[in-house]
Amino acid sequence: MCGIAGFVDPKRGRSREELIRIAADMAANLIHRGPDAAGAEAFAETGLAFGFRRLSIQDLSVKGAQPMHSASGRYTIVFNGEVYNFRELRQGLEGAGWRGGSDTEVMLAAIEQHGIEAALPRFDGMFAFALYDHVERRLHLVRDRMGEKPLYYGWSGGCFIFGSELKALAAHREWHAVLDEAAAAAFMRYAYVPGPYSIYRDIRKLPPGHRLDLSLGDMGVGDTTAPIPYWSAREIAAEAWRRPDAAGSDDEAAEQLENLLARSVERRLVADVPLGVFLSGGIDSSAVAALAQEVSATPVRTFTIGFEEVRLDESNESAAVADHLGTDHTTLMAGPDAVLDLVHRIPDIWDEPFADVSQLPTLLLAELTRAHVTVALSGDGGDELFAGYPRYVSAARRHQVGASPATWIGGRAPTGLLRALAAAGGRAARIGDRLARRTEDLGARTAEHVYEAHVSRWRAVETPLPSPRIGYYADPGLWPEGGEAIDRMMYADSQSYLPDDLLVKIDRATMAVGLEGRAPMLDHEVVAFAWAQPPERKLRNGISKWLLRQVLHRYVPAELVDRPKQGFEPPLGDWLRGPLRDWAEALLSPEALPSDGLLARRPIRRAWAEHQAGRRDWRFELWNVLMFQAWRAAWRV
Repeated sequence: MCGIAGFVDPKRGRSREELIRIAADMAANLIHRGPDAAGAEAFAETGLAFGFRRLSIQDLSVKGAQPMHSASGRYTIVFNGEVYNFRELRQGLEGAGWRGGSDTEVMLAAIEQHGIEAALPRFDGMFAFALYDHVERRLHLVRDRMGEKPLYYGWSGGCFIFGSELKALAAHREWHAVLDEAAAAAFMRYAYVPGPYSIYRDIRKLPPGHRLDLSLGDMGVGDTTAPIPYWSAREIAAEAWRRPDAAGSDDEAAEQLENLLARSVERRLVADVPLGVFLSGGIDSSAVAALAQEVSATPVRTFTIGFEEVRLDESNESAAVADHLGTDHTTLMAGPDAVLDLVHRIPDIWDEPFADVSQLPTLLLAELTRAHVTVALSGDGGDELFAGYPRYVSAARRHQVGASPATWIGGRAPTGLLRALAAAGGRAARIGDRLARRTEDLGARTAEHVYEAHVSRWRAVETPLPSPRIGYYADPGLWPEGGEAIDRMMYADSQSYLPDDLLVKIDRATMAVGLEGRAPMLDHEVVAFAWAQPPERKLRNGISKWLLRQVLHRYVPAELVDRPKQGFEPPLGDWLRGPLRDWAEALLSPEALPSDGLLARRPIRRAWAEHQAGRRDWRFELWNVLMFQAWRAAWRV
């Protein structure tokens, strides 16, 4: 795992030495992603420069250093991620004249032999890389199929800039940051900035499964082509939904899933450094830990985090699973003091507004784990592929009943009554909030619009400036054809919530401490297989992840893992009334709230007062505002 950065100066007015210095400065802001080594290279004939920070995982010698040139010298690459099947690919690339043992060298050899278009589908992994073709003078930016690794790009000043994180772009001498108000409004709604947008105008995220090709020989300021897909999630999902009988029997499906996951886990256990598994005791992480223990020759190390608040703690459950599997298990108990130490680091670690409340325990878990290993496997993706979230059921039910509010709320409730309930205190207020949201959701007709309304957060925070909706839900051209409502909702999460929230959370938290995270559930063959399964194999008789449970129960007794989904959330509501209160009040005070009209002060102050009084639970909505405020203060936007 590494950090990459670079830029193109189409004016070509800088020397090679100056180009290298700027690229090195950009990469220096990514030292946390690659604390082991650094590199930079430049090509003055096109104004292109690469910067690199290395976290050594495969081939720890200097032969794995980057930027790396292909054997013929035609290609130069900076690469962040892992290609897990590089050993199999290497066997089919005889005569390549190997210099080392890294996956990066294998990638270059495959591209040299097959070309970029034919090589990309052969790579099984998570990656974001920049590749320069010296012959054609073309720059290729590429991101993995599911969006596990980040890659930002865009124009600033007179230069085209790109990098693993926004802080690398901000180190460029011509960086000029302009807030994208539509992205800020979307953040308030979703708690993340939906791709391909970023919080900055003119800066974009490369979509998962896409590459961006730029011709540098005749490039002018502002020239950018549209990203093109090399792996179409939309087409694969639509095709899978057209073949409802292709999966065979339940037993055959379970056997196939077990084999796919076992191979995926085994590939992700390949490293030249110590590795382990995040284990929460839930279905997804337990399945990964079980299969890792099955294929490993030695006990696998597992790690979990617990809370002092008993109602939120799952450390005993994860310890029981670890004991049954025979893993080498470590638990860290977290209290408010640990959170206070981390909360001030959030704007730097997540250098774009980000408000997933589980970011704090995830960061704590990453820090614990990094003290013992350099690579950690996680269960990310299981919920989105196998219907793990209870919201799928409730949202699908809302879609099924359509425009009949009587089915939802037991008859038509007058608007005045809803407002009165929402203004009341205690339980009546929460009932009023729920009824008001459901009444508002009645106008949503497609599965996507129903689901978007279901997962949206704060609608009371308004911007008086034009704020067109952006992202997946705003573009029906991104939606596949066919599928049942629950299929479409899971797919929507895989293209929005997963790459823009969950994978951002785990990438930044792990990379902040120099830890590589790997997600076996997101192997593209596992993803395609899951999409091809009928909904009743994911949700059966009220049991979520039914098929995945059949695999897990072959290794772990049902009584150890079959329990209501709890989630990986800290007691944030209590913390905002306790140890985080002063910090939050400083960010939410009338003086601190911006006077530029971007945020409406009155609803924010009202929510803060109601939360402090215990009348309402506004922890999610307030966390969005707090993360936005903290980010603006840190980056002075």
